[in-house]
Amino acid sequence: MSAFPAADAMVAEYQEIENQMSSPEVLSRPEKLRSLGRRYAQLGRVVSRYRTWEKARADLADLREIVELGGEDGELFESELPRLEAEEAAAANSLRDALIPRDPDDSRDAIVEVKAGEGGEESALFAADLVRMYQRYAESKGWSVQTLSATPTELGGYKDIQMAVKASSIPEDPAEGVWAHLKYEAGVHRVQRVPTTESQGRIHTSAAGVLVFAEVDEPEEVQVNDNELRIDVFRSSGPGGQSVNTTDSAVRITHLPTGITVSMQDEKSQIKNREAAMRVLLARLRQLQLEEQAAKEADQRRSQVRTVDRSERVRTYNFPENRIADHRTGYKAHNLDAVLNGDLAPVIESLRLMDESERLEQAAKDATETK
Repeated sequence: MSAFPAADAMVAEYQEIENQMSSPEVLSRPEKLRSLGRRYAQLGRVVSRYRTWEKARADLADLREIVELGGEDGELFESELPRLEAEEAAAANSLRDALIPRDPDDSRDAIVEVKAGEGGEESALFAADLVRMYQRYAESKGWSVQTLSATPTELGGYKDIQMAVKASSIPEDPAEGVWAHLKYEAGVHRVQRVPTTESQGRIHTSAAGVLVFAEVDEPEEVQVNDNELRIDVFRSSGPGGQSVNTTDSAVRITHLPTGITVSMQDEKSQIKNREAAMRVLLARLRQLQLEEQAAKEADQRRSQVRTVDRSERVRTYNFPENRIADHRTGYKAHNLDAVLNGDLAPVIESLRLMDESERLEQAAKDATETK
């Protein structure tokens, strides 16, 4: 029996996907190819470590055989045993780490929504600050950002905005994916500063909400019947409600069973607005399905459930002290100006390390319970 049966199964799946990706049927369907490519990249991390371990194990077995035969060769190579044993053990530990349950969506692209909360225009301006922060962070990672829909305010803030953040290619390591980084941003972000609209110089506290959804690769991932959708069209409007288009190009799609509503009006084409609205709707519905599944299976997708808690205050941005504080990890730093300029990496890394620690703890607990 193999020492790593789970890895054996993954190697077999990896080879099967490799065959599928070269088939004409898949090559003619870009969305299917991307979906398979994402899984291929996820498995690749395990497969490469599995092959490293296999080679180390084979080298160690060969050397042990030579030593057991004795003679001059055995004596000559016996001193090499400790080194190869250490290499095999290190490769095995590396493989075990790779087999720890990961978020299967890590390599997906993401849709990020930022919404102004209580605080009026100051909250809308803070929402704009968050948008710029995510845009600059995306630029530093080589990702593209597409604004799907936005409701700007007269002072340059946002009542709400929806953005699609996309990697240039499927990452070899899923941990470098868009969702792997931005999923931790979901929640309530609080700001403490003197608003530009404040004449007395008093510090105000306001907030903005951030929602993050993993992009849907194929429409088939989420089952939606046409009779479950209500589609309304209307004229686009700008700040203050004035009409900015003379045709009914804006689209509102309501998913009747859940009540989820998505509106798009940025494009002048009704067709493009409808496509963008469906992108966001499918991502939201998929996220809802995952949350419902996680509620039934409490041990699964634990970090995702935590990060998408809409009511959770996740971070505070204190301008007078130039301080940023993440309330989930206890991370604090006095470089708020740099963070708002896109230097989010240390903050996100603290969240990833916390998530990794919890997954390791859960994996150890599961292993103990199965003994």
